[in-house]
Parts: sequence; C-alpha cells; structure tokens
Amino acid sequence: MVFKVIAVFVLFLAVLTISCNAQSLKVGFYEKSCPNLEAIVKETTNTIFSRAPTLAAPILRMHFHDCFVRGCDGSILLNATGNGQAEKNAIPNLSLRGFGSIDRVKSVVEKKCPGVVSCADILALAARDAVSFLNGPSWKVPLGRRDGRVSNFSEVLSNLPPPFFNITQLIASFAAKGLNSKDLVVLSGGHTIGTSHCASFSNRLYNFTGRGDSDPSLDSEYVPRLMSKCRPGDQTSLAQMDPGSFKTFDEDYYTLVAKRRGLFTSDSALLDDNETRAYVRRHAISSQRLKFFRDFAASMVKMGNIEVLTGNNGEIRRQCAFVN
Repeated sequence: MVFKVIAVFVLFLAVLTISCNAQSLKVGFYEKSCPNLEAIVKETTNTIFSRAPTLAAPILRMHFHDCFVRGCDGSILLNATGNGQAEKNAIPNLSLRGFGSIDRVKSVVEKKCPGVVSCADILALAARDAVSFLNGPSWKVPLGRRDGRVSNFSEVLSNLPPPFFNITQLIASFAAKGLNSKDLVVLSGGHTIGTSHCASFSNRLYNFTGRGDSDPSLDSEYVPRLMSKCRPGDQTSLAQMDPGSFKTFDEDYYTLVAKRRGLFTSDSALLDDNETRAYVRRHAISSQRLKFFRDFAASMVKMGNIEVLTGNNGEIRRQCAFVN
C-alpha cells in the first residue's frame, strides 16, 4: 500500500511539473528581450514560402513530430553526433523537409536578438505562419520554450503515431501527450495541406490482406486513381493528401474522409469512433470554416505545450542543429 501511495505521489508530481511548464509559457514572452520577433519570423517565413510554397506543410509536420517526442523542445532539429543517431534519422522523419528554412529564420533572429530566442519557439511560430500563409488561421503562440540537449533516434517510433494506427491506438497515443479525441480529429485536419510518399499508404492499395486486395475502408472507386500514382514498391512518388487544394488550408480534408478517401489508415480510422466521426461529418456536410479554424488554433496551442522545457531547463541554442 505504501508503494502505491508513493507511486501515485510521484505521478502527481510529474503531471504537476508538466502543467507548471506549460503555464510558464506566455504570449509576448519576448516583448522586452526581442520585441520584433514575430514580425521577423513571419517576414522571413513568408519570403521562404513565397519561393517554395510546398515547404509550408512540412514545417507544420515538423512541429508535430517535434512535440510528440520529448515535447516541444526543438530536438527534431538536432543533428546526429558521435554518441548516436538523432530523431531526424529515424524512419518517420527521413521525409521531413524544411530544416534549412528553420536554420535561416534562426540566423535572421540571431542577428537581431543574439542568444535570446529558442529554436523550439522559432519552430512553433514558423508552423503557425505556415498555416496562415496557406490561407489558414493564425493564432497567438505562447512562448518561452527552451531547447533540449538530447535527440534520440530510438525514442521516435515509440512516441510518434504512425499512419497505420487504428482509432484505439491513435486515441491512446494522443492521450499519452495530454491531448483528447477532439484534438486528434482537429489536428488530423492538418492533412488538408501537403503531400505524402506512396510508401506511407501503398499497403492499403496492394495485397492488403494477402489476397491481392485493397483496404475495404478505402472508396473502391478512389483506389484506381491512387494506384495510377503509386505503383507496387514505389518509395519515391508523392500524392496530394487533399487533391486539388493541397496548397490551401481548408475543410476539404473532412469531406474526403467522409467519402472514405482519406490517404492514411489513420485518416479512415476517424470514422470508427463516435466523437471523431461526428466531427468529420459535421464539417463535411456543411461549411464551418471559422469553427474549424478556431478549433485548430486551440489544439495547436495545446499541442505546443507538451512537455516543454522552461526556466533554467535546457538552453537557447546558437545554431538549431547543434547543442551549445
């Protein structure tokens, strides 16, 4: 009994620590130390996205991948060292793009405010500005994150939900990070922008159950279209996640999912839970763009609070790819 009480108390302290860290983030954190930070980040990212619009979605994805492994501490940005492989070397992260863009933003910020702004905060702001650039919502980003000093290849697969998860696994994965079912279905709406390599979903097209069939949860009329883009064994070709508007942040993703045309198993899985299915159908049947935008902004802020380092924890990296 004593051990149980101690275990509960330790768990309580861990939750309290995470909560306190999240609460110490605040909008306007750099108001005095780097007052033009957000304008600098927005101007620099807009310049980058204007020249390469397809980098916006990868920056959003990078922020998600960062937060789900060790929290939002910029560990996804670190290069491997002699001590081992980093997060960016793990299979789910090999297709990430935009590291150079974050380095560029950091360089501009460092010239104006040397040693002040963390890479983790720059990534959070860049993700917000990426969504806004593609006609999506903007939101106030609580800041004050510190950069982590550890990036571990082996921690990625156990923390990052893969595209083949079912709804039970997805809900559990998000719950482990303090996110609920609504956050799951709302953040999945980020799949309205960007592309995916065929390897992430081609298992649904060919020999799904070992009998030469396709995934029955996919619209059978949609399968041939995907097959025309992704031949068996294709590891390099790209498919639009929201065909026709993959460069525009909108609600079309939910219409696709409702029609059983979501690209990933994890997209189709949203129809297997009462709460997530209801959200998908509401936004597929009638346009509730502003409601979705408000929900997405709220869930992004919530995700941005996952296991953050604040105060004297971590560091402010001078270069995002290297610890000081």
